[in-house]
Formats: sequence, C-alpha cells, structure tokens
Amino acid sequence: MTESGYRARRREQRQQYRWFWILLAAPGILWLLFLFIVPFYAMLAIAGGKLNLIFEQPIAIWNPLQWSSANLVKAWHDVAGAGAFDGPIVLRTIVYVAIASALSLVIAYPVAYFVARFGGRRKGLLLVLLIAPFWISYMMRMLAWIDLLQINGYVNKALALVGLPPVGWLGGLSFTVILGLVYGYIPYLILVLYAGLDRIDPALIEAGRDLGLGRARTFIRVTLPMSRQAILTGLLITVLPMLGDYFTNQLLSGTTSTTMIGNVIDGQLQTPAFQAEGAVLSLMLLLVLTIPMIYYVFATNRSSRSAT
Repeated sequence: MTESGYRARRREQRQQYRWFWILLAAPGILWLLFLFIVPFYAMLAIAGGKLNLIFEQPIAIWNPLQWSSANLVKAWHDVAGAGAFDGPIVLRTIVYVAIASALSLVIAYPVAYFVARFGGRRKGLLLVLLIAPFWISYMMRMLAWIDLLQINGYVNKALALVGLPPVGWLGGLSFTVILGLVYGYIPYLILVLYAGLDRIDPALIEAGRDLGLGRARTFIRVTLPMSRQAILTGLLITVLPMLGDYFTNQLLSGTTSTTMIGNVIDGQLQTPAFQAEGAVLSLMLLLVLTIPMIYYVFATNRSSRSAT
C-alpha cells in the first residue's frame, strides 16, 4: 500500500470513529438539551421577564436583549438590602449545611474507614447493609422519622423509660432539621469515602509503621492526606443538595424559625406573582453552587499533576 493510500485509509478510519463517538454521545446530548438547557433558558426568560399586573402572572421574555433587571434588583434587596427578609434565611441555611456536613463527615469517615480496612471479604456485604435502608425513597424515610419523633413516638417513649419528659422534636427545632439533613445525605458520603480509602495502598501504611509512626500518627501523616480528595468529593456531593434542600425542613419542622433558602424558593415558585423572583433566587443559588464545583475541578487537576 502506498503512503497516500495509507493516509487516506487512516483519515477514513478517523472519520468512522468520529461518527461512532458522536452517535454514542447523542442520547446524552439530547437529554442535556431538553431537560437542562431548555428549562434553564426558560428560567432565565422568566427571571428577566415582566409581571402581568392584572392576572399577576409572570410574562417570559425570550429575547435576551429585552430582559429586565427589575426582578434581580428585588431579589437582591430581599437578600442583602437594608430590610432584607431573606438574608437571615440564607445565613441560617449556611449554618445548617455547615453543621450537617461536619456531622456527616465525623460519622461517615470512621464507618468508611472500618469497611475499607477491616471489612475483608465482607466489604460488599457491609456496604449493602449500610446502604440498603437508603434504597427506600427519601420521602418515605422522612415520614418514618416523623413517626419516630412525634410526641407519642418511639424516641419519646424511650426517654420516658429513663424518666425524661417528652420533647417536641417536630416543633421547629433546628437540631431536628440538621439531623434530618445528615440522615438524608450521609450514604453518599460513606460511599465516596469508602472508594477513596479502599484505593490507598496498604503498603504505604505499613511503611509508615516501619518508620516508627504509631497508629494515630500513621493515620494523620499517611491515611488522612491520601484521603483528602475523597473527603473533598464526598463533601461536594452532600453539601450541594443540602443547600437547595427544602423537603427535609418542610416535613420535620415546617415553621418559619427553621426556614431554609430552598423553602423560600419553593414558596415563591408556587405563587404566580413571585415566580420571577423565585427564578432569580434559583439562579443566584446556582451561581453560588458553581463556586465549590470550580474549586473542586481545580483541586482535582492540581492533585493529578502532583501525583504524576
């Protein structure tokens, strides 16, 4: 075969591979287009649109050149203005998520470490036992919590056995909402931490022992730094949905004293007159969520370069 014929054949093969990968990616691209890009643009059109004062219905404006900033200004004043109504709610959401994510990490890391290091041949079974309860829908699990925490529930019955008075767990306690967030999202953190810890070469831990490090110092000097990427990934997976969560607080509290930003957005989107402001708040929340995602991408690339 001549050199020109070989080159022509290579070009033909590359063209075939190119169409193969395009066809393979087509379903995902169409899914992203119709279920994310189109709804996202619709939300932008409503956020930049106007309000029909007669019927109190939002009017979507599809031409970006005609978008108005009025809804953005209103939403921003509600968050950071002098008489901001949503400002304390945003701070409360951040505090709730910070405490819930810290508790999740404190609980999930030892569990994942035990399964990865001491599970042996039963690792798969232990993971199934840990995750199986969470195969039930999130709503059903939260409804089960209501049965446990109500005044005549099993938790208060257990307190009565030791002589303690019943507690109104569902009466607007921040502690209940935070525990609900932990319970709802901790399995994702356990799985990610387990995957990261299980990939650590045991020889590196043994090397730390051989160098005279005790168990605690080996963990601090070897295991913890090598699981830092798994911790970052797990926290990202759990923190992002926690920030937009509204269902947990709605079921376990439902009072204004524990309202989170997700509840505010949900309430506005269900009220036609405030749907535009709800769309703006959703976009603002999405913008905030992109910050840790960008940091995660840069941190992952930096760790990959240092590993190589």
